[in-house]
Amino acid sequence: MPASVSLKFLATTTLALPMVCFAAQPSWGDRPLNVVYPPQTHRTTAAQIFFIGTANPNLPVLLNGQVIEQRSPAGHFSPSIPLQWGENQITLQAGEQTLTFQIHRQALEPDGLTTAAGFRILEPTANLARQPGEPLCFTALASPGDRLRVQVGPKTVNLSAIDGSGILAPNTAALIDQTTVYSSPSQTYRGCTALDTPGDYGQIRWHLGQGSSDQTVEPGTTLEILDPAQLPRITVIRPEGGIARTGPGTDYSRLTPLPPGTRAQVTGRTGDWLRLDYGGWIRASETQSLPLATPTQARIRSIIARPQSGWTEITFPLELPVPVTVTQGDRHFTLTLHNTTAQTDVIRLDPDPVIQRLDWAQVSPSQVQYRFQLHSPQQWGYRLRYEGNQLIVSLRHPPPQPRGNQPLSGIKILLDPGHGGPEDLGARGPDGTPEKEMTLILSQHLARDMEQLGATVILTLEDDRDLDLPERVALIDATEPTLALSIHYNALPDAGDAWNTQGIGTFWYEPQSHSLAIFLEEYLSRRLNRPRYGVFWNNLALTRPTVAPAVLLELGFMINPEEFEWITDPQAQAALSRTLAQGIQEWLDTVLVPHP
Repeated sequence: MPASVSLKFLATTTLALPMVCFAAQPSWGDRPLNVVYPPQTHRTTAAQIFFIGTANPNLPVLLNGQVIEQRSPAGHFSPSIPLQWGENQITLQAGEQTLTFQIHRQALEPDGLTTAAGFRILEPTANLARQPGEPLCFTALASPGDRLRVQVGPKTVNLSAIDGSGILAPNTAALIDQTTVYSSPSQTYRGCTALDTPGDYGQIRWHLGQGSSDQTVEPGTTLEILDPAQLPRITVIRPEGGIARTGPGTDYSRLTPLPPGTRAQVTGRTGDWLRLDYGGWIRASETQSLPLATPTQARIRSIIARPQSGWTEITFPLELPVPVTVTQGDRHFTLTLHNTTAQTDVIRLDPDPVIQRLDWAQVSPSQVQYRFQLHSPQQWGYRLRYEGNQLIVSLRHPPPQPRGNQPLSGIKILLDPGHGGPEDLGARGPDGTPEKEMTLILSQHLARDMEQLGATVILTLEDDRDLDLPERVALIDATEPTLALSIHYNALPDAGDAWNTQGIGTFWYEPQSHSLAIFLEEYLSRRLNRPRYGVFWNNLALTRPTVAPAVLLELGFMINPEEFEWITDPQAQAALSRTLAQGIQEWLDTVLVPHP
């Protein structure tokens, strides 16, 4: 399962989970009561929580005095129990053994800064820099009837109580079919203003009025109004590309990464995040300052496309490196150059294995858009890079159609067994078996099965060891496989229903991976007669590579007692591996068709 929903990180707690010994298990009849999740002291915002564990199947297991009726033949269990606000004492008992758990349910609160005066600042919580006339808004949570105002430079902003401000559930709620918007137990207050004169306005001061008392709070945040004629310039220096986002923080969605060398103006700042002139936000640490006189607006003229070994490279000669955005769709690949004006009269595009036609338009005074019409709806990968002031866009050619009695000949598959090493166990089954063991076993099976079909297979891991996510992603980029598959087994957030959730799930991010994710989820479920958990667009490190279709597979739930026994059955593992290899072959057969 992806780390974002691992049992190690499911709840809002900083408590480490207890270590589990994975020595040889006793026979079922001798098995003691053991719970692998949750830890005995735990904090969560969920309205319920599940208990994953096992015990002697011949003994009843009681949860707060009630017999757990649903257990697997081996004695595994995963019941859920509702939680009250605050402390919940929960006991499990089997024979003479009793385990006691202290589960604290706390309210879901939006990100913010709790002040010594007791109210919670939601915005701003970091130093700000904005342009003249730009709205400056201040939001806080306080008790009904409180009076809040903000002093910023010469202005006093009175905050008003507002209704309808909800708290969004975490993104993981979509994994359990929940999209609830929660209400805060506190009152939301908000007020806005604007400042027209550039300058350093110093500390932002908050004032809380309660009855006849008035407290002043200085949270340490400051405000600067930028001079539009002296906006800072930066260039992107992160070798892997600057991570551009829709807002100032890692909770905001990713945009197309900015290739190293990209230049832009800074139009705003929140903490250590910079807002760039085309709209994206980037960490200041991924950039380097440029002299104020450095230009950031470019022109472009002729464009040339040339086939290379397995790729078509399109060269965009610009006066300087500008921010870019990529979107993919059925039979099209669209590149947007920001801060750019076209002076284009000539484009060379010979008959090409990937590109059918190129159309372009100046869609706004500062944006040029290039739309590549493609021969096939299936795209096989792309790269972006700057060489000096030239943007190089590389579009990957389709792999060769296999011939003869080896249907995967000429196909290179990268397999990434999820998790590994002493710290990264992944999810755990009811008896403590770690996900990392199952992913490695299946990946080794699958490598052999695909090699017998003629494929070249690359394993990111061949034994149980640490391998960080950036290293796994780098292997995909370096080896340029035809396909990249990350192998995982699943778990759920605390509010999920572990006993009633089973099935095959697939995760994708780049549109070129969507067809593979859809096909494999349906194929594996149908051929193996397994439940379908679903297909998810998900911003995961192993789904983001662009050089090849990349899919993360969740092949069953470690935390479901019955599915766990299927996962660990050697015969079922062999059948799953064979079926997955056949599914990859059949998907390739459907998409590798000659274009007209």
